[in-house]
Amino acid sequence: MNAKKNNGYSTDVGDYGTEERVGSLFQPDTLIGEEYLGNFRRKTPLEPEKHLVLAVLEDGIRCFQDNASARGGKKKKLFEEAEEWLFCDDSDWLFSFTSVCSLLGFDPGYIRRGLKRWERKSRSSVNNEQPPSEASARRLAG
Repeated sequence: MNAKKNNGYSTDVGDYGTEERVGSLFQPDTLIGEEYLGNFRRKTPLEPEKHLVLAVLEDGIRCFQDNASARGGKKKKLFEEAEEWLFCDDSDWLFSFTSVCSLLGFDPGYIRRGLKRWERKSRSSVNNEQPPSEASARRLAG
């Protein structure tokens, strides 16, 4: 083996020619595209954007359920807005109910049916448990 002194450092130039050493610098990358892109994919099951979209859906459902029995005022308005959002079929904008469901992989019809069923149950239980009105209370009292 020949060793060459270069500024106090010895370089082994025995088995490899200059062309081979330079050629090894330009070898193709052995990673396929899928492996390369895999380095940039997120490892979390739900990306932050999906968390945001899920929060929008949860808020809409919560507004619908928490204000379903409201008779007026701000709570009634919140219920009406949530109901309009949940039951509108418009999918032209990113945060429409149908777009949100699509992004999350949910069936909008299934959620709507469940909410309507919940609303009917909720209203019937509220109607059965309400205290008698003043007029019916007077009739009962004589």
